[in-house]
Amino acid sequence: MGRHHDPDTRTTRAADAPGEAPTGRVVRARLALLCLLGSVLVPLIVAGLRSVLWVLVGLAGLALAAVGVWWTLAHTGVLRALGVLLSVAAPLTVLALYAAYGMLWPACLSLALWLAAVAAARTAAAPSHGVRKAEPATPPRRPWIVMNPRSGGGKVGRFHLVEKAREAGAEVVLLDAGQDVVDLARRAVAEGADLLAVAGGDGTQALVAEVAARHDVPFAVIPAGTRNHFALDLGLDREDPAAALEALTDGVEIRVDLGFAADRVFVNNASFGTYASVVADPAYRDAKVHTALQTLPGLLTGKDAATLRMRAGSARADGLQALLVSNNPYQRAVDAAHPGRRERLDSGRLGVLCVRVDNTVQAARLVRGPQSGSVLRLNAGEVVVEADADTVAVGIDGEYVTLPAPVVCRSAPGALRVVLPRHRPGVPSGGGPADWPRVTRLALGRFAPHRGHRTAAAA
Repeated sequence: MGRHHDPDTRTTRAADAPGEAPTGRVVRARLALLCLLGSVLVPLIVAGLRSVLWVLVGLAGLALAAVGVWWTLAHTGVLRALGVLLSVAAPLTVLALYAAYGMLWPACLSLALWLAAVAAARTAAAPSHGVRKAEPATPPRRPWIVMNPRSGGGKVGRFHLVEKAREAGAEVVLLDAGQDVVDLARRAVAEGADLLAVAGGDGTQALVAEVAARHDVPFAVIPAGTRNHFALDLGLDREDPAAALEALTDGVEIRVDLGFAADRVFVNNASFGTYASVVADPAYRDAKVHTALQTLPGLLTGKDAATLRMRAGSARADGLQALLVSNNPYQRAVDAAHPGRRERLDSGRLGVLCVRVDNTVQAARLVRGPQSGSVLRLNAGEVVVEADADTVAVGIDGEYVTLPAPVVCRSAPGALRVVLPRHRPGVPSGGGPADWPRVTRLALGRFAPHRGHRTAAAA
């Protein structure tokens, strides 16, 4: 699986604000380099050149654990049992060896310093996005909210959302099984609703968001679902969904992107391959882990194994088992500051994550990350997903659908007007991936704004 980039698939970085004082950035850059240096010196001081051997031992443990996980997911019977044993025993053995030879505390300290270095580097080198200030929102005269009383284990009832929404002047519709939420939203707009909102999961949010975007009507998110990743990246408090109702009376408005997989909207992501096939199983809703363990062996190594191909500009990848296309790029899973979150929702780019693991050797190589050849990450404005079959299974914001192949995924920049409470607890701060060359320049006092890049607003 090769990696080929062109200007269309590179990450777009925003320019630093003109005249920005770099003092705080310089301090963070120097702190990042000091922590990075410390993460290297600690094991060297304790173990000398033998520390290289201990690093190799740690990497070997991770590789064996990865093999164990692969056997657990891709096989059944004895090999699965061995996989479970290996995935647990390998890291425990490494920890025991570290402890026995006095390397456990240096390893933990070195890891902590490395995480601190990455976090400081991200904020030091992050461009000043010229963050677009949210505009005060005009209070809606006829807000309309659809609520799913079954979402999130009954959050609508538990937080008294119906009563509180009606007190705020909203018309509330409770969603029953079998109702077409898109038709309900369209009818609400036709009858004069000047704001649409959803109290439910991300799948329902996406369907109503498309109607709001099509009619240029503001949209509000009430995080009453189980996960609500869209609400999380908007900075909303998922533990207190009623707080989102403040947007109806004292709100601010921003614009965010929407993603499209063919003609289907997604606010978070569209997942192709193994995950989509697992979600398709009716038993998945009630027994997620059991269903996944039952179906994954056939999907990864059996006759049902996915054969996906991806095109994004000049980038190509084939033989994929899993492909995730997200509405704006997610941070890396090992991101110390905001793992699995999106820093912004208005970059106009799709995040793309491709995975191909065909055998035990490739599973072991996963410890090398992007250099393993099994994982490909890029950003693009448009992605084409192809398959050998006429249709492709897709999990769109957790909802299973089938779409005709090939599937064209695209970003619709700034398509959705979102109204949010003025005060939100979870607005992410910090930058993108650590840019170590730039961090070094900053630490040495050679501050210079990047030139030649367009400035983009952050959500």
